Parts: sequence; C-alpha cells; structure tokens
Amino acid sequence: MNRRFFDISAFFFFFFALIGVYVIFLPKILQNFHYTSVEIGIIFSIAPLMRFITPFFFLRHFRLDQKVFHIALGAMLLSVFLFYATVAHFTLFILTNVIYGIASGLVLPYVETYALKTLHKERYGKARLYGSIGFIFVALLLARLLHDNYTGMHFIAVTILMSVLFAYRLAGNNLDFTDNQAHYEEKFHFGKTAPLWISIFLMQVSFGAFYSFFTIYESEHHLSLPTISYLWTFGVICEIILFYYQAHLLTFPLLRLIRFTLFITIIRWLLLFLYPDNLWIVFISQSIHAFSFALYHTATLSYLTTYYRNHKLAAQFYYGFGFGLGGFAGSLIAGYSYGPYLFLVSAAIAFLAFIAALFYRPNNDLKHRN
Repeated sequence: MNRRFFDISAFFFFFFALIGVYVIFLPKILQNFHYTSVEIGIIFSIAPLMRFITPFFFLRHFRLDQKVFHIALGAMLLSVFLFYATVAHFTLFILTNVIYGIASGLVLPYVETYALKTLHKERYGKARLYGSIGFIFVALLLARLLHDNYTGMHFIAVTILMSVLFAYRLAGNNLDFTDNQAHYEEKFHFGKTAPLWISIFLMQVSFGAFYSFFTIYESEHHLSLPTISYLWTFGVICEIILFYYQAHLLTFPLLRLIRFTLFITIIRWLLLFLYPDNLWIVFISQSIHAFSFALYHTATLSYLTTYYRNHKLAAQFYYGFGFGLGGFAGSLIAGYSYGPYLFLVSAAIAFLAFIAALFYRPNNDLKHRN
C-alpha cells in the first residue's frame, strides 16, 4: 500500500467515522439536551444547507485552490471547540453547524475527486470502503461507551482532528490541490442536465428521515440502541462489499445504474414504513444501503465527472445539490413529518427522484455510456 492510497483511505476512515457519530448518536444526544424533533430537524438541516450554498461562490468569486482548502481545514479545527461549547444551546449550535457545514462541504469533494482521479474507479472503491469501516467502528464502539452526552463529543473531536491531519498530508506539495485547472472560465450549465440534478436533490431529500431520525424511529419501535447500532453496521457492511466489487458493476451504463438504485431505494423506504418493528425486514431494508448509497454515489459521481470538464466543481455541486440542499430539505421535512408515516413520505420523494431520472436524456456524446 503506497502512501497516497494509505492517506486517502485513512482520511475516508476518520471522516466517515465522524459522519457515523453525527448521524447515529448526535440526534439522541440532542434529545437528551431536550431538543424537540423540529429543533433536531433544523440542526441537521444547517450543515447540508451550507454545502449547497458554498459551491455558488466558486462560480465567479473564488477559486478552488490550496489556500481555500487549508482555510477549510482550519475551520474544521475551530468547530471542535465549538461543538463542545455550544451543544447545550440551540441557537449557538446552529452557528457551529454553519461553520462545520461549510468546511466539510469543501474538504470532502476535494479528496473525493482527487481519489477518483488518481486511483480510478477500480481502486477508488477499495479506498472508499475504509470510510465504511470507520462508520462501523464508531457505530459498534460508541453504542457501548455512550454513557453520557460528552462521550459522543469526544469522538467528534478525535475524528475531526484525524480527518484534518490526513487531508493536510494529501494537500501538502500536491499539484492536484493547487489552482491549475484551465476550465474555471468554462460556464457551468445546468439546463440540459436539469432533470438529473433534480433527481440528485430529491434522492437525498428522501434520506433526510433516515439520517436524522432512524435511531429515534426504531427506538420508539422497541429496538435497543445496541440492536440499532447492529442495523447501522449491517448496512455499512453491505456497502463495503459493494464498494469492493463495484468495478464489475460499473461496466454497465452509468445512467441505468443510477435509475436502478433510485427504484430500489423506493422499496427500502416502503419496507421501513410497513414493517418498522420487524427486525428481519429492517435488516433487509438495511442491506439495500449497498445500492442506494454505495452504488448510487459512485455511479452518479462518475457520470458527472464524465459530463463536466471541471471535475472539482462538478463534485462540489453534487454534494451541494444532493447532500447539501437535499439534506437540508430532507431534515426539515423529516422533522415536521416525524411519526408513523415518516418513511412513506421518504418513499414518495424517492419515487419523484426516479421519475426525474427517467426524464433525463443525455447528450449524444454520452449516449454510449447510458
């Protein structure tokens, strides 16, 4: 394993371990601090909203260069202190999530596009699966150690620090992280690909209920926190398997893979709506995560970096429209619609994402890929 592969894999491990703490345990921590479901939805909408807004500044006003990347790393370090200082105060915690959302929304797409460019699709999945391992690590470990609210905050601090360390190692004296792209003046068009961008947005809206409320939802259906951690872990194990073997699947047309993953995601949310207290069926729904996250993510990111010449900006907008605006809207919708019909709403939104993808017709130069 060369240093570049190791640093990329280590970054993914710690960054997605951070995501694991954030989406699995932070909702419960906030509930312990007497946040309402609406307030939890608002908190989880802030960072995605920042990821959506940030890329627009780079169309004309700023450049995605190494200086910006280092500023983003510094902001992530600042958020370590802010997580501790503001978690008990709803309004101040919004500010913390603004800073965290902007910083993480800049750092992750940089590393993702660099990994996809240097490792290619064949090895990218094998590096990216370490992110899934990091997610599993905290899901299993923290479920047993979360005896007080600040244990979770300690895990957030450590994973941020290690993510920043390995991101900095990747960026140091690396020409791929400098402003050497010749395509900044190229206009970034959305018109011809509008149905695809709408589909990307709606897909992540449908995930709002899962990322913000799955732990609470299943807790209220009489599953214990360790059991729920096993469910999270099982879904990510399925994701790891697919990341490892996905190179074979990516020989199929990318757009068809995207549509397939959208369709099976509809089934996933319907299973959670119909059988929330049936452990076996919930495990089946979690197995679909391999397709609705892992395969969808790689197929969509690969497609966009094929379509657009400015790969970094394409990745920024992918995260911005999807995990950003989609995550923002999804968290708010989930917060206001929380109840027995939560995942029926998610299924309906995923269905709209599927319809939007069917309406997308690629340019002639990409038809051989679709």
